[in-house]
Amino acid sequence: MANQKGGVGKTTTTLALAGLLADAGRRVLVVDLDPHGSITSYFGYDPDNMEHSCYDLFQHGGVIPAYLPQQLLRDTSHENLKLLPASTALAVLERQSPSKGGLGLVIRRTLAVLEDDFDFVLIDSPPLLGVLMVNALAASEHLLIPVQTEFLALKGLERMVNTLKMINRSRKQALPYSIVPTLFDRRTQASMVALRMLKRQYPENLWQAYIPVDTRLRDASRAGLVPSRFDKSSRAVVAYRALLKHVLSVYLQAKQARADADAQKPLQSAQVIALKTQSGS
Repeated sequence: MANQKGGVGKTTTTLALAGLLADAGRRVLVVDLDPHGSITSYFGYDPDNMEHSCYDLFQHGGVIPAYLPQQLLRDTSHENLKLLPASTALAVLERQSPSKGGLGLVIRRTLAVLEDDFDFVLIDSPPLLGVLMVNALAASEHLLIPVQTEFLALKGLERMVNTLKMINRSRKQALPYSIVPTLFDRRTQASMVALRMLKRQYPENLWQAYIPVDTRLRDASRAGLVPSRFDKSSRAVVAYRALLKHVLSVYLQAKQARADADAQKPLQSAQVIALKTQSGS
């Protein structure tokens, strides 16, 4: 989850989708890369006093000790959900990163160590373009951009899409993304106008539904439970369930397309070799 504007629903979206996957029996990891540590706090840990956190991963020059990721995992209120917690120490990484090389792929390398332990990983990134967001994007196979349905949030989305274009220039394959309208309130003109603008400006990447404003999400936060465990029939949870179905469908289609493309490469090479042989004879 990434957006260069705060307060758009990144953390809530991460928790809601992670909870639904965990409810389905999937082994889920949530990585909290935000120095504010909202997800870490959500599950009862104190980011200000975390002795060990994601920050530890960045202290080895980009080389991840095999033992470290497992040591950092923390339990949550859901038995199928683990947490890689944040600490406020993450905030100093931006000042440290120019003097340290190889920090852009730390989370990707960490997840490679944990690959056999989880079915899904969801990453909550800070609303700032820097080493932490770069790590989140480099480690991801699909990007969700939650966008509050109001005008200022649309400007933040524009910056995020431009950032993604810049990041994609350094990737072998472009990172697919979905835009998720959040905090939608059909009683307000601002939400209605913003949703229409999103549909007009981003027709190909926009999830065509929305996440409504729902006070039950706030109640779930106070209880420290993922939204679906707190109230599985709330309006927001129903919407997040539809979003998860959409994202998995898009992800699987893209994965199949990549597999088909990779399968064609050896065939094309073989055809070229065969043609050269025939012409030579």
